Amino acid sequence: MLVAITRRGIILAFQIGVVLGMHAAAAAQVVPPPNSTEPAIAPPGVAEQTTLYSYDSGGRRDPFVSLLARGVELPSVSERPDGLPGLSVNEVALRGVVMSNGAYLAVLEAPDNKTYIVRPDDQLFDASIKEITAESVVFLQEVSDPLSLVTEREVSKGLRDAEEGR
Repeated sequence: MLVAITRRGIILAFQIGVVLGMHAAAAAQVVPPPNSTEPAIAPPGVAEQTTLYSYDSGGRRDPFVSLLARGVELPSVSERPDGLPGLSVNEVALRGVVMSNGAYLAVLEAPDNKTYIVRPDDQLFDASIKEITAESVVFLQEVSDPLSLVTEREVSKGLRDAEEGR
């Protein structure tokens, strides 16, 4: 019984010594003061780490290239026409709905805080306005994904977001 306690004590002392040794080695690293021009001295046995990174594709596609563009650059903002025909559905926000002569008109706001009054069948850069109701606008957006079977999708923008209703 006495031998078992002694072995446990020795093992515990060894483990504590290893942990303390690691902390002492980490504390021994020399770090220059922030305003010093001298390089830091690495402790012996520590190899310098390089920050260079390279990626070998091995015939695979780059995961950071858009699948929608497929190697073709997306149209830039400078190539778009001015005004409403140059705005995409994702860029506009619905700010109001007005009834005029028995038909609804929508007030859309662009990112540059310009407002546009639109009616059904008006064209945006990537969509047309399908329907305007008292609470929302439905856009018919063109889908440019070559892998998709769907060429158009409906995007609805409401006056009140789901978060505002809570």
